[in-house]
Amino acid sequence: MFEKIILRDSIPEVSITPVLCDPRLGTRDAILVIPGGGYGCVCDDREGFPVAMAFASRGMSAFVLKYSVGAAAKGHQPLIDASVAMAYIKAHADDFCIDPARVSCVGFSAGGHLSGSLGCFWYCSDVIKRAEINYGENRPLVTVMGYPVVSGVDSPHSGSFRAILGEESPTKEQLMKYSLELCVNEKTRPAFLFHTAADAGVPVQNSLTYARALADNKIPFELHIYPYGPHGIALANELTGMGRAHFIVPEAAGWVDDAVRFIRSVPTEQ
Repeated sequence: MFEKIILRDSIPEVSITPVLCDPRLGTRDAILVIPGGGYGCVCDDREGFPVAMAFASRGMSAFVLKYSVGAAAKGHQPLIDASVAMAYIKAHADDFCIDPARVSCVGFSAGGHLSGSLGCFWYCSDVIKRAEINYGENRPLVTVMGYPVVSGVDSPHSGSFRAILGEESPTKEQLMKYSLELCVNEKTRPAFLFHTAADAGVPVQNSLTYARALADNKIPFELHIYPYGPHGIALANELTGMGRAHFIVPEAAGWVDDAVRFIRSVPTEQ
């Protein structure tokens, strides 16, 4: 494991921490890990480093992102942070022994919204300008989204949208701007989604709504809905359960293997 890398000296709170595969294995796929936290904190203890190690153990080098939260998240600054992180990882691909064309992202809850935002907004001129990157440098191969916040208008997680909009009472028009199901088009990246039907924190309708939008636009995706399990199951095993039995959901624990298989099925784009 490397020490964290600060992406911008002007924002020292924003960083990535690599968890790399053995370079003797050759050039690898990579994934940016985006923990959740409602855009109010970064829950990397359960949805960051354990997840990175899980992907690394399956042959994908991983990078855990710390992004802007709280008041600093206004204007969807986390999307800019994630874009800068993706560009940095690709620019240093030789150092990390990864394929720059095969960098995906995985996020959970609000981090799932951020992962999906990269998939939906990577090409937008405002994002490129604010991140100070070149076109395509922040484009993920695949967006993996675990129990994601998706919609600000259909079963919303209102706290997440208040944070990135910087408004206590955002208008419907403001909420629609970052409601991912309304932003899917032919440039949206393929997605792998998983959720539990019993999720009381972020309703399963969020994943269903996004999947429908992907289907309507003929974007490749895979969707897994597990019947049981609370919000925040992470790896759904003992490692991220941390002594809390309700976070251990064996039926859902196979999502990492399924996500890796899906990522490897997506062809490289030049």
